[in-house]
Amino acid sequence: MTDVMTDMIGTDAGGGPVDARLRADGVTLGYDGRVIAEELSVDIPTGSFTVIVGPNACGKSTLLRALARVMKPSAGTVLLDGADIASYPAKAAARLLGLLPQTSIAPEGITVADLVARGRHPHQGLFRQWTSADERAVAEALVATSTADLAARPVEELSGGQRQRVWVAMVLAQETPLLLLDEPTTFLDIAHQYELLELLRRLHAAGDRTLVAVLHDLNQAARYADHLVVMSDGRVVTTGEPGDVLTAELVEQVFGLPCTIIPDPHTGSPLVVPRPRG
Repeated sequence: MTDVMTDMIGTDAGGGPVDARLRADGVTLGYDGRVIAEELSVDIPTGSFTVIVGPNACGKSTLLRALARVMKPSAGTVLLDGADIASYPAKAAARLLGLLPQTSIAPEGITVADLVARGRHPHQGLFRQWTSADERAVAEALVATSTADLAARPVEELSGGQRQRVWVAMVLAQETPLLLLDEPTTFLDIAHQYELLELLRRLHAAGDRTLVAVLHDLNQAARYADHLVVMSDGRVVTTGEPGDVLTAELVEQVFGLPCTIIPDPHTGSPLVVPRPRG
């Protein structure tokens, strides 16, 4: 790493304190004895649409899994509303935080409506029956994701883009203030990628929900996020608004890509234009 990269490690491009219901504090993460990230700290600004970006194998999805309570750190703590997220009962955590994993498999023959209804599980008790509140949450999730007309269809019959919207609907039906999405555009063609990202932008704009997503495409991240977390080699390089953190220097240092940054002609967000090598 160069001195420029070293100077950026752990800084916040926006400066000042961050209001964060969800944060990682000095966590060490890994699989099968192999450390992916060590002493990693990051705040997720409340009410933000945060996107985590970085090169392959830098720890993006690992961090998201830890924030989602799927992975337990070997050191450090993930904090949800100031308390160790591991201290929450499973259903209590699921009423606060919803996760859309990279790959999801629906039970054979299940309809869209029945799958989305499973998002209400965290709100069900041992003796609690299906209520009008559950019905409303499912109906609103179907409408929000434009899947209401698919409600009676088996999930297995849907296209990739339709299925992904249905999975988003299921997570929305949980009615959580925090929504985490791990590479939600993977396996979608470019039209369906933008369709899904537009949906997420509308959902974010419509309420007080905090969204956190892992994306590979820097231009998509810059266009849809209002807060970026840039990672490299298991560390947070910098965080902040896309216009503040996405510079040609950072992109070359982190991704090894010589580029020019220009304003997107439609949104004004940073647009990464690769430069020819040599």
